Amino acid sequence: MRTIGKWMARILLALVLAAAVVGIAKKEEIERLWAVNTLFSEEKIVANFSNMDAAFLTVPLPRGNGPTSELPYGEDYELPEGTADWIDERAVTSLLIMQDGQIRFEEYFLDTSPEDRRISWSIAKSYLATLFGILLEEGAIESLDDPVVKYAPKLEGSAYEGATIRNVLNMASGVTFNEDYLDYNSDINRMGRVVALGGELDDFAASLKDSFAEPGATWQYVSIDTHVIGMVIRGATGRSVPELMTEKVLEPLGLERDGYYITDGAGVAFVLGGLNFTTRDYARFGQMILQNGEFNGTRIVPAEWIAEATKPSAPTAPGKIGYGYQWWVPVGAHDGEFMARGVYGQYLYFDQPRGVLIVTTGADRKFREEGVNDANIEMFRKIAQNL
Repeated sequence: MRTIGKWMARILLALVLAAAVVGIAKKEEIERLWAVNTLFSEEKIVANFSNMDAAFLTVPLPRGNGPTSELPYGEDYELPEGTADWIDERAVTSLLIMQDGQIRFEEYFLDTSPEDRRISWSIAKSYLATLFGILLEEGAIESLDDPVVKYAPKLEGSAYEGATIRNVLNMASGVTFNEDYLDYNSDINRMGRVVALGGELDDFAASLKDSFAEPGATWQYVSIDTHVIGMVIRGATGRSVPELMTEKVLEPLGLERDGYYITDGAGVAFVLGGLNFTTRDYARFGQMILQNGEFNGTRIVPAEWIAEATKPSAPTAPGKIGYGYQWWVPVGAHDGEFMARGVYGQYLYFDQPRGVLIVTTGADRKFREEGVNDANIEMFRKIAQNL
């Protein structure tokens, strides 16, 4: 009887320990889900966007052991009339303006600082396209017209089965995906909950079965297309995106701080919106793009790829904003004018002929209101033209 009692005690102890482990796991899930549900609340959004690692699983993006590259300061620039009101109305958290490789203006707002690592949101898409161009040049991927399932066989039987790499780079996959951030049950918000609760985005992408158009026929912004690009990269190289991004893009830039990616439960980087860097480190990447892939005398990205990626090649509607390979092209853009853009007011704006790069981070909860993006572009153009 004493022996049976000992075994019963051990079993009970094991059950208690198991329950504790499950409780801790569930607590973490609940905390992450709560973080998602309150991420954009008015009283928390600014702080949340500087501390995404407090709410989500992450993987580091080391800056490497090299020296920090210099971002020299040029002559002070007086902002055009009306800029202060725009900063306030759009909840801008940082504004950095560069011309000819020199900082002409740099300021931080709403209690943020130069040390804050701000969430990129969809600026991350343009980073991934940049990495893709390097790998294409190296021969890891054979052709933009290869089907995505050649490198991501998990997508066989999904809505992506007929899509090419070019289609997903252009956001012309034709895959049905609801991008409405204000709809709790939209695909974009369901995807966010997958990340928060430790699910796997590969499974989420493979679960999409419906299409609204033939691949390549119609442009529609579908964020999960970018995750598919990440699947292609991983399948083609056998390496993770953070490892490749660090080696081929970030370390040569001489960043001032390590960055990080948000990840899903399998440790796969949230490549469509999960980068976190300081404003100056976004500027280092931007300056490299502005200079057609060169930075500090080093060729990082093929110039031909940048030219191809930033031209409006997607089948967007006539007279509307253009889209390239994960880069935006404003309506009426001149040659060398393009941008990376993320929700809530994140921008990298480029005017290559003027040598101008503008970096903004923000917490603009009204970013989706009609005319806001157009007004932002108008402000960037006003700044660039008055430098």
